[in-house]
Amino acid sequence: MEKNFNHSLWESQIYARWEESGLFAPKAAKTGPPFVIVIPPPNVTGQLHMGHALDNTLQDILIRYHRMKGDDTLWVPGTDHAGIATQAVVERALAQEGVKREELGREKFVERVWSWKAEYGGQIVRQLRRLGASCDWSRERFTLDEGLSKAVREVFVRLHEEGLIYQGDYIVNWCPRCLTAVADIEVERQERKDHLYYLKYAVAGGEALVVATTRPETMFGDTAVAVNPLDERYGHLVGRKAQIPLTDRLIPIIADEYVDRQFGTGALKVTPGHDHNDFQIGRRHDLPLIKAIDERGLLTKAAGPYAGLDRDVARQKVVADLEAQGFLAKVEPLTHAVGVCYRCRTVIEPLVSRQWFVRTAPLAKKALEAVRDGRTRFHPPQWEKTYFEWLENIRDWCVSRQLWWGHRIPAWTCDQCGQVTVSRVDPSHCPHCQGSLTQDPDVLDTWFSSGLWPFSTLGWPGNTPDLARFYPTTVLVTGFDIIFFWVARMMMMGLWLTDQAPFRDVVLHPLVRDAQGQKMSKSKGNVIDPLGVIDLYGADAFRFTLTAQAGQNRDMKLNPTRVAGYGKFINKLWNAARFTLANLGEVTLDQATLSASNPPQSLPDRWVQHRLRQVAAQCRERLESFAFDRLADTVYHFVWDEFCDWYLELVKPTLFGEDEVAKKATRLVLLDALAKVLALTHPIAPFVTERIWSLIPGAEGFLMTAPYPGGEADPLVNDPEAEARIGFLMDITRSVRSARADFGVAPADKVSPVIKLEDPALLALLDKYSPLLLRLMGAEKLTTAAPGALKPKDAAFSAHVWGQIWLPLGGLIDLTVEMARLDKELIQLNKDIKQAEGKLANAEYVSKAPEEVVEETRERLAEMIKLAQATGQSLAALKEMSA
Repeated sequence: MEKNFNHSLWESQIYARWEESGLFAPKAAKTGPPFVIVIPPPNVTGQLHMGHALDNTLQDILIRYHRMKGDDTLWVPGTDHAGIATQAVVERALAQEGVKREELGREKFVERVWSWKAEYGGQIVRQLRRLGASCDWSRERFTLDEGLSKAVREVFVRLHEEGLIYQGDYIVNWCPRCLTAVADIEVERQERKDHLYYLKYAVAGGEALVVATTRPETMFGDTAVAVNPLDERYGHLVGRKAQIPLTDRLIPIIADEYVDRQFGTGALKVTPGHDHNDFQIGRRHDLPLIKAIDERGLLTKAAGPYAGLDRDVARQKVVADLEAQGFLAKVEPLTHAVGVCYRCRTVIEPLVSRQWFVRTAPLAKKALEAVRDGRTRFHPPQWEKTYFEWLENIRDWCVSRQLWWGHRIPAWTCDQCGQVTVSRVDPSHCPHCQGSLTQDPDVLDTWFSSGLWPFSTLGWPGNTPDLARFYPTTVLVTGFDIIFFWVARMMMMGLWLTDQAPFRDVVLHPLVRDAQGQKMSKSKGNVIDPLGVIDLYGADAFRFTLTAQAGQNRDMKLNPTRVAGYGKFINKLWNAARFTLANLGEVTLDQATLSASNPPQSLPDRWVQHRLRQVAAQCRERLESFAFDRLADTVYHFVWDEFCDWYLELVKPTLFGEDEVAKKATRLVLLDALAKVLALTHPIAPFVTERIWSLIPGAEGFLMTAPYPGGEADPLVNDPEAEARIGFLMDITRSVRSARADFGVAPADKVSPVIKLEDPALLALLDKYSPLLLRLMGAEKLTTAAPGALKPKDAAFSAHVWGQIWLPLGGLIDLTVEMARLDKELIQLNKDIKQAEGKLANAEYVSKAPEEVVEETRERLAEMIKLAQATGQSLAALKEMSA
């Protein structure tokens, strides 16, 4: 074995062997409930980013664990056609050739996108292999492949037949850059500094009604001014007419309860064609619609001399003219949330257009019931509240997009009679008048096809063997940020179309931020490339880092230095294996089978088997409850702190001794323990563990399919006596190490601990293992206290159930200097604590500072309080010694 695990050399070779083995696929002969995950399909345009890396690492851990448990496992991979993103990528490529898609025409453009997909679309799939994802690649799907396209069309037609899909003129969120409608949940809110403009609307009789607005350029689409019917200031004006500034057009003054009397002046300009709330007011009062801004964000002919201007440019010119002509009463600064496109961050323009909608209320009702009655469970459960709030307030879903790439809407309009035909197959003529037909040019929202993913990938609407065997799926692992985009829609579609919840458990993980808690973005220059991290430290160290931080927080702060730390763990395991394999003699794994009739005899061997039993049970519990961070912590500390630092040290005297019978017995236990350590670690760090497994004499097949420790057939022993005895040795070492750190004893200085106990068996144990303890503690001698002896005044003290440990500090530290140092540290800590508490008590700081900054302050405060308590305890102990 090499000195260190060469991940660059072995990872690709190991993955190729796995894939060639066919073991990623489920086994047809297996019975019992399968374990099934469908991958959240990454965009076909995508490259592996940190979110993908975390998401797929956690899925792979579950798949590998259940495969080792003996479950029939299926992990369905695939990619999403990503309508807007993919079309934009290809349009940019065409622009470099000096070609526009309109010049190519729809058919040729779509052919060009398929060509692009064939050449570049597999990149992220290859990158997932680098991560170690053990998907069944023989079942890889694409949201635009033939089978899924059939499912999409079936769903559209079926929902239309049930009256749940309809076409209508409605106000939608429009992106002037992407030139398409976007759904409500695809609109992100950004805090922006803006202005509130107070405009004078002249009223017949010499009065003026002042209206406050952030968008004066939309006034050319005004069709009323509204006031609250309870507002006594304006009651006498209701029913009269107001003149729009810079025009000669008159509009009615109406009363509507929606108007907030406290905002602005209490008078609201009503623009039904460019505001969602105004659209509803317009419907209630039967107001006309005027389109003042077009699909490209340019003012229309309704704006008169401002027609053709970009909306932002028009605002500046309109405000200047309002001021020049005396229509601008005042301007106030305003910070407010502005809706932007989730793709390109362009400010959304509400527009009224003819679109296709899904009537979501009946679907949402089923999705709510499935979570409320426990058929589907959220982990952590607090995200259920977010899910409920959104579904309880859901609006109809606009599913049409003005794109060429995607699932084209299966609706045709008759060129003669105007009737619309929705069909599962392409019709040749109008069924009403036999006239010619024109298909709707729009495509479906990408999330429409993604919402069918758990069952369309298994062959629905056909009654396929895969659908019968593997649906519903078992677990969905994804980020909490797409509860609305994807999770809720899969629940709605799955329950409505199959009458079953698409998955039993929804596991929601944190979002990956940089080390400072900032969102990663190219503009900030803080994007961490997962492939770069893998190249540097290996996939195992990277996966371990992600797993160790996958707790219940909203955010995960990723620092590459942590990956380097887990890289040391990987090499620690590698070197433990090197030691083990170098000291096996003729022992092979097939011989190292322990049983109740053949238990380990030596104390270290009994102890390691006992601890393996406990740790295996803990790991199983963490995996079954999706506690990934606790799983990583359990594996890390057992492997490093107990197996490597204690067990291997404890058995060295036997392995290097002359007693051949004892040596062989320990070799058998050692090899069995290593095999179980590898199996426990494998789901998190599959490459290094598989490589070591391949070097073990007598190991058969792949570790990937070896039994996970702790099963019913596993003969691990329960030996609390061995745990107590080795725990005694650990207590001594940990207490001395802790005291050295607390009181600032230099690493090079040798200490002389004194142990006070009366148990003869423990005294004998202490005598046997004192050479090891001296080395682990950095001590020159270890003595026991005489009966009745009292603790020296200058000694640190710790109490245990079996006795006491004294650590004399005289000559090792200057008590006065050390007390002064700790006192200074404590004063500064208390000052910093007070400052942090003051910040968090300030409501303005908590509400206005970035969320990640506030969270960092809370975390830092908790750490400082803990450190202050420990520092205070050490200081008190030193004062007692010096008294």
